[in-house]
Amino acid sequence: MREPGAPEPGMPEAAAPRTGVAALSRRYQVVAALALAVVAVAACAHLAMVFLSVAPANTVSKAHGKAIDEWVFPEFEQNWKLFAPNPLQQNVDVQVRAQVRARDGGVSTTGWYDLSAQDGAKIDGNPLPSHTQQNELRRAWDFLVSTHSTDNKPVGLRGSLSEQYVRRIVVMRLCGVDAIKKKGVIARVQVRSSTTNVAPPDWSGERISTSPVYRVLSWWTVPADEAAGGVR
Repeated sequence: MREPGAPEPGMPEAAAPRTGVAALSRRYQVVAALALAVVAVAACAHLAMVFLSVAPANTVSKAHGKAIDEWVFPEFEQNWKLFAPNPLQQNVDVQVRAQVRARDGGVSTTGWYDLSAQDGAKIDGNPLPSHTQQNELRRAWDFLVSTHSTDNKPVGLRGSLSEQYVRRIVVMRLCGVDAIKKKGVIARVQVRSSTTNVAPPDWSGERISTSPVYRVLSWWTVPADEAAGGVR
């Protein structure tokens, strides 16, 4: 006796419905395969670039060092401070002030804006802070410090690149301040860091200074296109 739903004797069984990529038409299967291939190639190229940037000097990294640096720095730079024997025990705030040229030609200097504190306020209590709020300014400053001498002179091409990167970040943020926009156009900016030691716990008996130490950079002239809001 034939069970309900079973095919008639001699008739082929119905094929299982196709799912996923197999359910697409031949044309779209080809498009999906090409898209996956492009993503795979891009991912492999990115991993190779990052690997070459942290690997010991070799023939490939020496021949293509400039291209590797332009791809990796500063957004994808790697560092190992989390695993250092003595992790960082300081709070570093990046601050900026600007010279603003008014429409009548006069120039005024703003007070210091604590950009790190602004990022911290956005992160505090936010369960899903953005990558920009957490890392953009911090990593940019680390990049600048690592490519400058102790007297704030840029070392090589990466030193000049780090200055441009930090300048564009601070100008972009200052352009969003209504008080500055009302005054006029940003002509120059000056950046400094305020480094404060984290106070040790009471039980340690250690005594250290918690007064801030400042590292003040020279004034940077802001190009006209950046001052007009060209940085996005």
